[in-house]
Amino acid sequence: MRSEGKTSGEFLALACQTIDRLDARLLLQEIAGLTHTQLIAAPETPLSIEYWQQLNHLLERRAAGEPLAYLLGYAEFRSLRFTITPDVLIPRPETEELVALALSLLTAHSSPRTAARCVDLGTGSGIIAISLKLECPQAEIHAVDVSAAALSVAQENARALGADIAFHHGSWLAPLSEQTFDLIVANPPYVAAGDPHLQLNGLPHEPHTALVGGADGLDCLRTIVANAPEHLIPGGWLIFEHGHDQGAAARDLLMAAGFEAIFTKTDLAGLDRVSGGRR
Repeated sequence: MRSEGKTSGEFLALACQTIDRLDARLLLQEIAGLTHTQLIAAPETPLSIEYWQQLNHLLERRAAGEPLAYLLGYAEFRSLRFTITPDVLIPRPETEELVALALSLLTAHSSPRTAARCVDLGTGSGIIAISLKLECPQAEIHAVDVSAAALSVAQENARALGADIAFHHGSWLAPLSEQTFDLIVANPPYVAAGDPHLQLNGLPHEPHTALVGGADGLDCLRTIVANAPEHLIPGGWLIFEHGHDQGAAARDLLMAAGFEAIFTKTDLAGLDRVSGGRR
């Protein structure tokens, strides 16, 4: 994609032929360091050859379906900016439901003298663990991921945002030995292997192992639910995100593992999204 124009306005005009205008504007702001106001007030602002080439390259990638967050290198979650790479999933708004519930449970288990202990399983970019620590600083937060690359991204985000978190490399609860917690929270892979949605909306660019949870999407949930009781204090909670059609299956898994006060919460679209129970 080439053009003779070398101004911000001409790039926007070119980009809007193939991608969303907002995406084009965000790419332009990120690469050229221009504000939204500058783009509106001075569309004749010249772009260097270097910027123009970078923008055209990113435009081609976005037009081919690569998610904007990977092109920008960041995404926002709960008003925080997180570094995002292709090693981690892109944050979804639905996960805010999980964080909000986790915060209410952490607050209930915390006191001036006692710090609630929480672990985030499959932390990815660290959005859950970091959000919990920053919004409930008295809590002791741990985070686990089997991917060393993902864990590195989460650690970078924790440093950048000033969140003191204990990170562990390994599969689910395995690296935590005999540790117990007031709260276990997880957003595991829960998409079924044959789900056609895996070919849509930029998902082919996201890490497959962070999306797919076996033939029916429940493999990771089975492992987490089965092993969680031995890592929870009496009265401790396990909560996790799942697919919109997995609420009943999630409750069945929790019941089989002996949990009480089992529930499923819906997201803003009214779809089953978070389930959990108390040991």
